[in-house]
Amino acid sequence: MNPAAISLPDSLRDVAHLEDVLSAPPAAVVESIARTTGDYLILGVGGKMGPTLARMLHRALDAAAGGSAGGSSRRVIGVSRFREGGLEARLRSWGIETIACDLLVPVSLARLPDAPNIVYMAGMKFGATGNEPLTWAMNTYLPGMVTQRFRHSRIVAFSTGNVYGLIPAPPLPHSALSTQDSALPLAQDSGLLLRGSRESDPPNPVGEYAMSCLGRERIFQHFGTALNVPIALIRLNYAVEPRYGILVDIAQRILAGHPVDVSMGHVNLIWQGDANAQTLRCFGHAAAPPFLINVTGPEALSVRALAEQLATLLDRPLRISGTEAPTALLSNATRARDLFGPPTVPLDHLLHWTADWLRRDQPTLNKPTHFDSRDGKF
Repeated sequence: MNPAAISLPDSLRDVAHLEDVLSAPPAAVVESIARTTGDYLILGVGGKMGPTLARMLHRALDAAAGGSAGGSSRRVIGVSRFREGGLEARLRSWGIETIACDLLVPVSLARLPDAPNIVYMAGMKFGATGNEPLTWAMNTYLPGMVTQRFRHSRIVAFSTGNVYGLIPAPPLPHSALSTQDSALPLAQDSGLLLRGSRESDPPNPVGEYAMSCLGRERIFQHFGTALNVPIALIRLNYAVEPRYGILVDIAQRILAGHPVDVSMGHVNLIWQGDANAQTLRCFGHAAAPPFLINVTGPEALSVRALAEQLATLLDRPLRISGTEAPTALLSNATRARDLFGPPTVPLDHLLHWTADWLRRDQPTLNKPTHFDSRDGKF
């Protein structure tokens, strides 16, 4: 799909408008979902991406059934502990059924309804340092429980680009060093496109969180192959929208007058709506042994350049700390680009949307990404 063909708003008015844009299903998602059968169960729907992914899925099912709201008889069921007040009501208002469940309790997992399509979003990242036993239970033990429980289903499961570890970073171009130059060329410079670790590269996780995520993949690979369960593993980094993500982290530091650390000199990012769409399309690629795919933007983006642009858009001074390290956490999105095309929301929209959102003091999720962590501690 050509991003130029997508109509994008100049501004995201409020949370309702933002979530509507985030959950709008592209035609390719509707077509992909129409080729599947049966209900969908989303495990761990209560995270940052879960609600809008569930809503996109529900809207795609309705569109595939004829285009009118409530047009599909196929169910989307969101499962979570639902610790966030109001989330269940919000999901239900969108037509998504909900079940409160602690997935680590075997009897609770067993009571979940059967469904031929599973989105696995459960996991633990923030707070992992200091709570390593629970991190390993959530990220490694639970995937085995889920794969055995839903051995007759198709599973699309979230992983992370953190399983790769740090790799040599690209040289910093001049356009990333001066606010006199637009930083957009760094997103289009062929020298920075499609850098990073590929799905075929050996993992090299840094820290217990990343190691436990590699453990999650290995468990899915083992049980998926042994039980012939079709699985797709989504190595994501980093989804962004105006309430959270790398751009929000940088912009909030600028607004607070704090320095932006550029030690992690380059990053990948992708609009959360595009990440939702690519994830749902992966049901058509699930396989045994599991299918692996990096879901991220195609560019290796300079953190310094992103900070310079955001400071300009926010009309605030920029303070920089640190120096770009020779390595960074970067993923190569060639496979996703070849299968799904480029992301539909370009970098300039992401920057302008984020700056405009924060200038108007719209709500954020208050969940820093810690993208600049180089020791694997979260």
